[in-house]
Amino acid sequence: MAEAGRVVIIGAGFGGLSAARKLARAGVPLTLIDKKNHHLFQPLLYQVASAALSPAEIAVPVRSVLSPGKTGDVKILMEEVQGIDTDRKLVRSVGGDEIAYESLIIAAGSKFTYFGKEDEWAENAPALKSLDDALNIRRRVLLAFERAETTHDENLRQRLMTFVIIGGGPTGVEMAGALAELARATLARDFTNIDPRAARVVLVEAVDTLLGAYPAHLGAYAEKKLTELGVEVRTQSPVEVINADGVTAGGEMIETSNIFWCAGVEAVPVGEWLGVPTEKNGTVPVGADLRLPGRKDIFIIGDAATVLDEDGKPFPALAPVAKQQGKYAADAIIRQREGRAEQAPFHYRDWGTMATIGRAAAVAKFGKIEVTGFPAWLLWGFVHVAYLVGFRNRITVLINWLWHWLTYAKGSRLITGPDEAAIRAVDSRKAVDEELDKTVNAVD
Repeated sequence: MAEAGRVVIIGAGFGGLSAARKLARAGVPLTLIDKKNHHLFQPLLYQVASAALSPAEIAVPVRSVLSPGKTGDVKILMEEVQGIDTDRKLVRSVGGDEIAYESLIIAAGSKFTYFGKEDEWAENAPALKSLDDALNIRRRVLLAFERAETTHDENLRQRLMTFVIIGGGPTGVEMAGALAELARATLARDFTNIDPRAARVVLVEAVDTLLGAYPAHLGAYAEKKLTELGVEVRTQSPVEVINADGVTAGGEMIETSNIFWCAGVEAVPVGEWLGVPTEKNGTVPVGADLRLPGRKDIFIIGDAATVLDEDGKPFPALAPVAKQQGKYAADAIIRQREGRAEQAPFHYRDWGTMATIGRAAAVAKFGKIEVTGFPAWLLWGFVHVAYLVGFRNRITVLINWLWHWLTYAKGSRLITGPDEAAIRAVDSRKAVDEELDKTVNAVD
């Protein structure tokens, strides 16, 4: 049996949190489920990965946003969803709990896909999708420079100071520009045995242009600016091999110890939870009212859904889309509870798309208006600050950006967590020793 009047929201991303805030303000009983305890501003993850910002500046605890003790009947569960029983109206968690709902909003988001090669590529090419990912990449980047400083092996030093980013979309372009600036400006005078400015940053893209969702000339502008920063841009270079030695892309082997995956994404397994067909990228097709076809009680929004616009094209997987869909789904539930007429089909108000390339360089597109260079960079900065949840986050990020602009300083260059490369080296050494012991014992 469904709990009377309760709305369950899966996911505390842009869409889920937007829906939860609107429902909470309207006094609707709700339960928000997420496997993390925080809302993450994913567009700035690369700034954590490149040591520009700290994790606390782009994430905020969900409980502090919704304040369940002050906003009525709001429950927050830190759980991972395993399945959904649509007949009994239950959400099942990995921990074995069953959470009843009257209405369900699925805003579970997406994850990076290695196009079927996860087992071969993921270990050596970490993706950038969570705070843990960003901190892992930051650790790898900073450790690479530290190891390069101490090694006497010139070939190893070159591998350590070569960074390969796979994927020429906004995340890949932003990551490549940030790493180039980190090496050529921030770390330039921090070492004695190496010159960080000599580091290679290589951006690999399978097709013939960067920023494929933008007009071709904006992609060309991004390539030009990245090249000016010292980034080697390799377009028309599909990845063929990724291993501990490096990357083979476009028929060329690049020896490196640092590979970062910023390529395609796919939806989390919402289709499996519901037992319904999905698109190739794992998204579930829904109607213009954001409901699962044939179900008035289930909404799917954000990266987990395929919603077609008036021209029959799917809406892009962007934060503004998810936020507007979250508010739309919440409003539909409120209207239904109040006995009001249903809304018109979902319409996305496009406020534009933008990507930063480096210091004072960005591209932005607002309908037919295109902006590049410093004005676009300023717009990008203010828009991203405005989208951050929490007044304190906005102020600290703005101050940090101004400080970075004036001094080129990066304030979060801390190496924390386990040294995974060293652990693998020790494990490998142990394996070799064990094999030698077996051989000796066999001979004896």
